[in-house]
Amino acid sequence: MRVKNVLSEITLVITELEVQLGSELRSSPTLCAMLPASETQEALVIPLNTPDGRPILLSLANAIPLADLGATA
Repeated sequence: MRVKNVLSEITLVITELEVQLGSELRSSPTLCAMLPASETQEALVIPLNTPDGRPILLSLANAIPLADLGATA
């Protein structure tokens, strides 16, 4: 196995994310990948595990704009 090239710099961070599960609001420490802002997009945080700790694949479909962190619904 070898690295052909690095496509993007991503920082691993641990965030406290809140999620609505039914009528209950839960929060938990979550391992995330943070993509820096660029000219075409704002900074994004992508969760790498579910609130109960199960791993999930890195997917831009799961991305949360960094400006949304800390906002309440």
